[in-house]
Amino acid sequence: MGSATSKAARTLPKTAAAKPPPSWAGARTPALEDLPTRHTQRPLASETKDDNIMKDAQDPQLHANLARLGPVRVDHHMQSVRTSAQIRRRFESRAQSEADAASSHAPRNRLLAASLSDLLDQRKYATSRKELEKFAEQYGIEVQKLESVARYVSTPSVDEKTAIRMVEDNGEESITMVVSLRLSCLV
Repeated sequence: MGSATSKAARTLPKTAAAKPPPSWAGARTPALEDLPTRHTQRPLASETKDDNIMKDAQDPQLHANLARLGPVRVDHHMQSVRTSAQIRRRFESRAQSEADAASSHAPRNRLLAASLSDLLDQRKYATSRKELEKFAEQYGIEVQKLESVARYVSTPSVDEKTAIRMVEDNGEESITMVVSLRLSCLV
């Protein structure tokens, strides 16, 4: 480390070093008349089998791999992975999604994750079917759909009385609470 004054300064030579010129320097390109008119190339295909073709055909590693693979088995009853109906449904779904996004009002039975969490929390404390229907109407979801989702999804309930606050030496605060899953079953 240290300052720039303690470092040795880089010195460059005062004159360019005398190097011999490269072998190609000053060479002339041949004139068009001096160029060969036809390039000799190996033929890409041949009507008869020459020694190179026979040598290539006798590759023992290729024959061993082909024997290991065995004959080709073709399933003639196989269906294509993506049928036109599946592709059409995918395009229709995307078109519907774009139409929903462009709409000024939220589509029925569709919620953001945070809204769904709030609705499931409110559902836990609903005391009557009428109150549950009111919550569902506020969020724009059918009660049957809410019940269907609630069968598989729940949100954690936090008991505020169990909150324990701890302040560490460095001033960092942590809060620990007891979480329970409270399920409600309205019939």
